Amino acid sequence: MPEQITPLSVLYLQLHGAGTAVCVVLCLYLLLCRGKAIAPDITPPARLRRWAAALFGVMALAHIWWILFYTYSDDTRSVIHGLLVAIDCMALPPVFVGTLLNMLQDRRRPLWPIFIVMTPCAVIAVLQTALPDIDLTTPNMIYGLVLAVAFIIYTVVAVRQYGRWLRDNYADLEHKEVWLSLTLLIGLMLLLMSYEYTDNYVMSTIAHLTGFPLAGLLLWRVETLPQLDEATEHEDDIQPEAETISEPLPVSDALSHIGQLLAKYCEDTQLYQKPDLTLTRLAQTIGTNRTYLGAYFASQDTSYYAYIHDLRIRYFVARYRELAAAHEPIVAQQLAQESGYHSYSTFSTAFKQRMQKSVAAWMREEVLT
Repeated sequence: MPEQITPLSVLYLQLHGAGTAVCVVLCLYLLLCRGKAIAPDITPPARLRRWAAALFGVMALAHIWWILFYTYSDDTRSVIHGLLVAIDCMALPPVFVGTLLNMLQDRRRPLWPIFIVMTPCAVIAVLQTALPDIDLTTPNMIYGLVLAVAFIIYTVVAVRQYGRWLRDNYADLEHKEVWLSLTLLIGLMLLLMSYEYTDNYVMSTIAHLTGFPLAGLLLWRVETLPQLDEATEHEDDIQPEAETISEPLPVSDALSHIGQLLAKYCEDTQLYQKPDLTLTRLAQTIGTNRTYLGAYFASQDTSYYAYIHDLRIRYFVARYRELAAAHEPIVAQQLAQESGYHSYSTFSTAFKQRMQKSVAAWMREEVLT
């Protein structure tokens, strides 16, 4: 970085200090604040909240130790510089990856591989100080770029799998929101790479400016992502009412029996109107398990997601026509909520997929008939 003081360097230092302060505030907020400023009615995963706090905390520390380094020393061949780069390699990527993977709420994905793949970066950074005549910076940067691209590809696959899992287990979630995790990944990855691979105030200033909306997006994602564990505090709201299917039953008989149980305990009772109904809760209610229930939907060439939406859309259509025949006022949002939808946008998307037209267009045609 240039040594002379310029307006751009002053702006950079101001943004650097502001970024540090924001990271500290968000870290303390996520760790210490019991209430939530965003979406107080949603219970996000506690693990995700802690990982995001750790990410903000490590980023704040990185801001501090690098500004101190460049204030008192600018020797990129020094031992201190090598140690700081090594600490960056072993601290930032793990909490960064841990935060993003916790957005997928899959605890089966281990974090130890990230420590293994980042170890060469840390070793090369330290070796550079011991071997100043050999340029190890370029291979280290190339290795980091390969890791970044590989992780983006891996996360794209993981997010696609996560989206399919959501559709198989939850009928009333905004599945498009999972891709915000990928947007956040790419944005933060570019931000970290701009810090690592640029050495001028212009690019660093742009990186700082980009960091503020990304921090806001991460906070919003942490606070609005619902806890999707199978066992939740609402599990007791739905009690099993049907007899449990015994394991000795042949699979074909068990699946046929499930169809009867669904008609009796879900369709006839309008259980599908519960917005928080999941595949596991539905299976418990009719007296079977999620494996049998999932197999039944597969045998019918459908899915839990499609089954629940079909029932809700049919209820909406029948209820709309009933109110229209009685010349009563109709509010689509209220009727969608009555049908079992917590989100009107989810209802609108499901309605258009099944009716091949928007809600408004369908309602206009109903008025004309």
